[in-house]
Amino acid sequence: MNRNLFIVLLIVFNIAIDQISKVIVRTTMVRGGKGEINVIKDYFQLIWVENQGAFLGMGSNMNPTLKLIFLLILPTLVLGYVIYYIFKTKELDRLSLIAFCCIIGGGIANVFDRIVFGEVTDFFFIKITETIKTGIFNVADLSVTTGMIMLLFSGLFGNKKKETIDSKL
Repeated sequence: MNRNLFIVLLIVFNIAIDQISKVIVRTTMVRGGKGEINVIKDYFQLIWVENQGAFLGMGSNMNPTLKLIFLLILPTLVLGYVIYYIFKTKELDRLSLIAFCCIIGGGIANVFDRIVFGEVTDFFFIKITETIKTGIFNVADLSVTTGMIMLLFSGLFGNKKKETIDSKL
């Protein structure tokens, strides 16, 4: 498959899965945690909240100008640069390329929500114990987090392979 087509399809896939999941939540659930759905007892729940900040609500109390800068303009510029970077940098390994596509897709999906709705729809909640639990998040957050973890693995294991090859020459 053509590399550029692969990039576009993977980014669009991440955006689509996130947006479809949010439409389902908005049309079938009760907003504000008043209709939580226990998927696996209370360990994995669906709880619909609208987040006016960034990840886990950070920045939701900022004034409107700072929100515009830090939650719309800056992320859009960064996403634009990363898109440019992955199309221009042909040396990226497959894992890094997939990771960047996940990060871009998740980022675009959440920026889209902020532009269209003024807030981001979140709905996943995981509780392992009373003290070990997540905030409420969405598929886009999951895409970005997965992409970051993949980049970490790529950096750790990709460099070791390169060092090993270089040291043998």
